[in-house]
Amino acid sequence: MKKTFYSNGKLLITSEYVVLDGAIALALPTKFGQTLQVEQGENNIITWTSFDSDGSIWFEDNIPFSSIVRKERLDDIKSVKNTLIDILHEAYLQNSNFITQSNGYKITTELSFPKNWGLGTSSTLINNIAQWLEIDAFQLLRNSFGGSGYDIACAQNNSAILYQLINELPKVTTVDFKPSFSQNIYFVYLNKKQNSREAIAAYYNKQGDIHKIIPSFNEITQTIISTDDAKKFAHQIQKHEIEMSKVLELSTIKEAVFEDFNGVLKSLGAWGGDFILAFSKENPTNYFKQKGFETVISYDEMILT
Repeated sequence: MKKTFYSNGKLLITSEYVVLDGAIALALPTKFGQTLQVEQGENNIITWTSFDSDGSIWFEDNIPFSSIVRKERLDDIKSVKNTLIDILHEAYLQNSNFITQSNGYKITTELSFPKNWGLGTSSTLINNIAQWLEIDAFQLLRNSFGGSGYDIACAQNNSAILYQLINELPKVTTVDFKPSFSQNIYFVYLNKKQNSREAIAAYYNKQGDIHKIIPSFNEITQTIISTDDAKKFAHQIQKHEIEMSKVLELSTIKEAVFEDFNGVLKSLGAWGGDFILAFSKENPTNYFKQKGFETVISYDEMILT
């Protein structure tokens, strides 16, 4: 019997990094995501195939049950197979039945966005595995990849969310975020995927007394979700970018790459890669393409509403 599971991708609009320390974050699930299809297999092996959005296979291998149970490591510490074994081992610790009561599986994953976009290749996979095995996706993330978990919340919700860690536990609140000026919001891919775990490690190395500035980010987030004024939204986005640049001791993306852009820019997620938000009166696609950034997606094309 074939089973299919689906999870939404994600974009973190506010409180990147500081969400790890309890700040309230606005996160939006995307129209792009990932499916996971499970069929019965044999020989106590998972035959795993992962397809990118263009239909090409980006990972293919066999994973023995014994490797999952023993958390067997390969020589290449960055291998995809190691990562899968890590996730499946943690899943096994939550629910061993998928190993002890099966002869094997054929598993296929398929992304509807290019895997280098950073819209949640890992989080959608973890949430799909959690759905399949009926286990806690947040715990599975915490024990394997780490991170705040906002991406898991996006995977599970079909509308905008406010996300906050309280005593390290996730609080998820769905919100009605449908700005009347959405036609002025675009998402631009910076042509490189940022490693979230490395970015988080760098943040922890640089932070001082972060709790003093969390109220400022909370206020920005609340203003952004409550305003229907385009100028006020743009101002808050810009304010957020400047405040975060001070925390990270990094130039804003506008200072670093797009000084002549006529509008407001904000980094999203891990600074230095993935997507940025562009707020502009005019469609900025030609501007970014002239700079060599071909992927410019409108708010309505990107965000699940």
